[in-house]
Amino acid sequence: MNILVCIKQVPDTTIIKIDPETNTLMREGVPAIVSPFDAYALEAAARIKDKYKDTKIVVLSMGPEQALAALKECLSVGGDKAYLVSDRACGGSDTLATGYILSKAKEKVEELEGIKFDMLMFGKQAIDGDTAQVGPQVAEDLDIPQVTYAWEVWPTEDGQHVRVKKELEEGFEILEMACPCAVTVTKPDYEPRFPTIKSKMAANKAKIPVLNAADCGLDVERSGLKGSPTKVKKSFTPPRKEGGLKIKEETPEESAKKLYDLLRDKGII
Repeated sequence: MNILVCIKQVPDTTIIKIDPETNTLMREGVPAIVSPFDAYALEAAARIKDKYKDTKIVVLSMGPEQALAALKECLSVGGDKAYLVSDRACGGSDTLATGYILSKAKEKVEELEGIKFDMLMFGKQAIDGDTAQVGPQVAEDLDIPQVTYAWEVWPTEDGQHVRVKKELEEGFEILEMACPCAVTVTKPDYEPRFPTIKSKMAANKAKIPVLNAADCGLDVERSGLKGSPTKVKKSFTPPRKEGGLKIKEETPEESAKKLYDLLRDKGII
């Protein structure tokens, strides 16, 4: 089975900066990590590879060249090859434009690798945007079946279908769909594996091809800010909540009166 895992390098959510002119995330100078749900998607693919040794895992990302570090991290924990799409024409893409770019990049990677992908895997959402739209958008662009919120994924014996254990609000359901297909992965009951010293050294030495807009045959009018109908009009930091107030008078009656007076003064009652 050939699996394409799409990952995103995201800013550490404890340190967020917004460009005041474009209202987009500023990534320069901000610590970056692999989006956690994408790491679960890669682990799900690696578990398939553990069982079916002829599985090939290719990791794909779109972003600035600093995302090469995230791709090398992915190579150290299960990825066989990695590709980065990096071009100024892709900057500022919303989920619609990103889905288009990744779908075109997928076709280019297939051409370069001389394979066809049986399954595309994504994290259910990236922690910087939380839209959960990119995986489904790529599936729509490629006109392939999709299942979201996957807890577990495994191929059927004939290799022509995959079964997915999908997380619901009150349980799970098992779905089967034909390949090629797309799956978005939620947090399962296990954690991603750690790299070994050997795998980390090999990943650090890996040469990762960087594809630009022309390489992928992108229509620049559908990419980046030009191809993004989503417009951010305003961004702001929510006000910090005030700490609570502990009321402890001499008697319960006095405490109740104190609470009543406070609520009345605030105009709540």
